[in-house]
Amino acid sequence: MTDISALTLEEKARLVFGADFWTTVAIEDKGIPSAMLTDGPHGLRKQLGGSDHLGINASVPATAFPTAAATGSSWNPELLSRMGAALAVECRVEDVDVLLGPGINMKRSPLGGRNFEYFSEDPLLAGELGAAWINGLQALGVGASVKHYAANSQETDRMRVSAEVDERTLREIYLPAFERVVKKSQPATVMCSYNRINGVRASENHWLLTEVLRDEWGYEGYVVSDWGATWNPAVALTAGLDLTMPSTGKAGPAAVMAAVEDGTLDEAVLDQAVARILAVHERLRADRTAEVAFDVDAHHVLAREVAADSAVLLANEGGLLPLANEGGAVAVLGPFATAPRYQGAGSSHVVPTQLDEPLAAIAEATGRDVVHAPAFRLDGEKDDELLSVAVDAASQAEVVVLMLGLPDAVESEGWDRDHILLPRVQLDALAAVHAANPNVVVVLSHGSVVSLEGVIDKAPAILDMWLAGQAGGSALAQILFGQAEPGGRLAETVPWKLEHTPAYVNWPGGDKVVRHGERIYIGYRWYDATDREIAFPFGHGLSYTTFEHELVGIDVPAATQAAATVRVKVTNTGDRSGSDVVQVYVGDPEAAVDRPVRELRAFQKVALAAGESTVVELELDDRAFAYWGTAGWTVEPGEYVVEIGRSSRDIVATRSITLDVPPVVPTLDIDSNFGDWLEHPVGAKVLERITQSGVGDGGTDLFADEDMAGMMLQMPMVKVADFMAPGNGVQTVEGMLTELDALS
Repeated sequence: MTDISALTLEEKARLVFGADFWTTVAIEDKGIPSAMLTDGPHGLRKQLGGSDHLGINASVPATAFPTAAATGSSWNPELLSRMGAALAVECRVEDVDVLLGPGINMKRSPLGGRNFEYFSEDPLLAGELGAAWINGLQALGVGASVKHYAANSQETDRMRVSAEVDERTLREIYLPAFERVVKKSQPATVMCSYNRINGVRASENHWLLTEVLRDEWGYEGYVVSDWGATWNPAVALTAGLDLTMPSTGKAGPAAVMAAVEDGTLDEAVLDQAVARILAVHERLRADRTAEVAFDVDAHHVLAREVAADSAVLLANEGGLLPLANEGGAVAVLGPFATAPRYQGAGSSHVVPTQLDEPLAAIAEATGRDVVHAPAFRLDGEKDDELLSVAVDAASQAEVVVLMLGLPDAVESEGWDRDHILLPRVQLDALAAVHAANPNVVVVLSHGSVVSLEGVIDKAPAILDMWLAGQAGGSALAQILFGQAEPGGRLAETVPWKLEHTPAYVNWPGGDKVVRHGERIYIGYRWYDATDREIAFPFGHGLSYTTFEHELVGIDVPAATQAAATVRVKVTNTGDRSGSDVVQVYVGDPEAAVDRPVRELRAFQKVALAAGESTVVELELDDRAFAYWGTAGWTVEPGEYVVEIGRSSRDIVATRSITLDVPPVVPTLDIDSNFGDWLEHPVGAKVLERITQSGVGDGGTDLFADEDMAGMMLQMPMVKVADFMAPGNGVQTVEGMLTELDALS
């Protein structure tokens, strides 16, 4: 470990800033090498030549894996760990120390411009997949940079906007995925976001970077800024930021030295930041003991496996899929058949090592005749001739595979969408093709949720490939002809209309403020609470086989603790092998606060041969039953509902359990109301003495009438005391609090 005391103030100040766009500062005479941080997360983006953050300049070829919008639907941590390990190999070969990923922010709205980089609308699913990705990557000595911490859900005004979020919503929705990856994976770095949180920039937020991240969660790595997210280096360092990227030239180090010299920055804080940065990179270098070699073909095969396991079969009326290998012609329609949309735009853009064309892969996968027509233009302009040729091809084919989706220009880092509709020319093409041949398989390529109005009623089969990476074309071909199964389940809800989405009236804010008025009710939590009609629910996905789930039992420990073990028997009742996801949801029907109808609290993906059964055990810890209250994480005694589901709307088994945990004792203070005192085991005794003493002119008359007493339950105790002894309410309650402390 480098001796920090041997470094000069200038050297330390330089070390907390980038040397250039992608590397840290080297001080060779002190034995400190430079480290490289490079964009991810679904592929290595190491730039050649000049550097930029938005992917304009060329980068080295690397495996373009499916984006997180796809891999989130895999519900497969083991597969994400293997993907992380493959990314680590490619980083090692290119001398990359830290890969910037994964992105685990919540999908607050389907309009989010970077939704393709994020896993889910649910923090448990995002956290589990993110932790697995990180563990796979870091096992080979390459650091992760989990991002973007925190409450970063939009691109609109992203460098200035303040996300106004109450603490309960932060704790239950926007922070748990980060907490999970910190505790399960200890990522090398955490990347702070651009936005403010309740008025304070993420890079300068001591509560976020120090009190929560380090003091509560025990984070041991270093915090790096998103590129350009640091505004005041001295304030940021004091808050808990360690490394500012990219280079600020001489300005940043000079500002830090000046702050130390004038006493506004404690040099010990600077020393701590330097020590964290150096310790992380020394540890990563020490972990690079295993030799690695980049097998380009093997990584392409893995990318194909990930794409297939992430593909979601939304509908399959009449068992249209999989297609037989022999039969009439297959019409493959749409420009995505020859120019696939396989990744998003912006800083995560990868130059693939190869790219499978869907049309060629489909033709290779079958002995059937395969014909192609573009059908529509990607620029959205109407073209009757293209459509006429496609309709003619459809009318002569036995089945149609129509590839629809969002063009590159529609979704990218840097801006949000303003609607969730597929282009009109694509919907018109589907309507015309369906009229000519009703056997239509729609294949979707997109990174953010789209409305499927005009699709569901005209496509017996709908296969969502998301942004499936460089091997998506061959994965699609294998799925269509049954050589692989679509293994995905939705990681986010598909609504009918944008107006139905929970953040609709609060998106994207204005005057540099966005209010999270929907609170904890994002995604399926909102749709289930409001019983909103949706197109497809969170967790939904079909297989080429069928499964039966049986709730075998729920074991609750005899001790008074909040925990349970759920045992579910899963049987493949079909005639071919396949995979399914056991989803466990928990609800609290008699909570002291409003809570969602159900929340995902455990899941496990299982692969079974035809006729095979297995029993899976899923553990529920105290957080599975808790909400964030005034006393922190709170589990109330009483009844909880445990549900086994195929989705948040397809519940196949329900059982109630009782937790015999200690009752919640509220904390009383000067603002507590009459009801709080009445429910407090010790406070009630103090209250009884006060009310019986007849303090002041009000005496006990206030409590003689039950209706009057009921009206006062939510009245601050100070005001109740004021009625009893006019003008002395605060003094009375302060005395009650003193007595409470003495009796407690």
